[in-house]
Amino acid sequence: MHHLGATRSSLKPDHLLQTPDTFIRTPLPGAASVEFVIHIAPQRGAQFTQMTAEFAEGGTLGTAPAQRFVYVIEGELELRVGRDQWSVVGGGFFYIPHGTEHSARARTKTRAAVIEKFYQPEADAPKPQVIVGNESEIKPSALMGDEALRVCALMPDGPAYDFAVNTMTYDPGAALSMVEIHIMEHGLLMLEGGGIYRLSDSWYPVEAGDFIWMAPYCPQWFGALGKRPAKYLIYKDWRRHPLGAAE
Repeated sequence: MHHLGATRSSLKPDHLLQTPDTFIRTPLPGAASVEFVIHIAPQRGAQFTQMTAEFAEGGTLGTAPAQRFVYVIEGELELRVGRDQWSVVGGGFFYIPHGTEHSARARTKTRAAVIEKFYQPEADAPKPQVIVGNESEIKPSALMGDEALRVCALMPDGPAYDFAVNTMTYDPGAALSMVEIHIMEHGLLMLEGGGIYRLSDSWYPVEAGDFIWMAPYCPQWFGALGKRPAKYLIYKDWRRHPLGAAE
């Protein structure tokens, strides 16, 4: 219940903190028995769309208008691409290149993060391929040598792919070693724990369930608080020249 309009959510020119008490759900074309929380989209100036999809049992998601990445937060999706089929459970993910017909059906009530972006082709780059995996199968790496801050790269790092998606896990008290300012924009979904996020000149308490959008060059920093690790899923555009492809 709101108390006189109070919320932790905040919208500034270069960032958005969206907390679950402000989520609005909507249906979308190409999906049945699925509700979407559209966290960020081009209407706000982003170059991608990030949503949380809430599937009823048997809910289905059809082919996307752009390349698509899906991370299952809880539940189970049955993914079909042509004659191939996979079961994707919590911590599992898949990437589908633009124009690839596919469907995902919820075997049980399921929540998933969905990221969609129009593909930026690169001369002489190989074509992106369908990817299906699970975070538990990926060895994390220490960020800048800090074993208390671990990164799992969920997308391949190669010229075929124009964005990256990682999970980042912070032990209690761990923090980024610097305030970052860069050209990439981010979509971030808090999965576990909480802490303090600096966005531009503001500091926000954040916790599991919160979403953050960071525009290019937004100053950003995070430190974990509490007695349990903090973990988030984070998107960034990647491996493309800011002026676009050469003609």
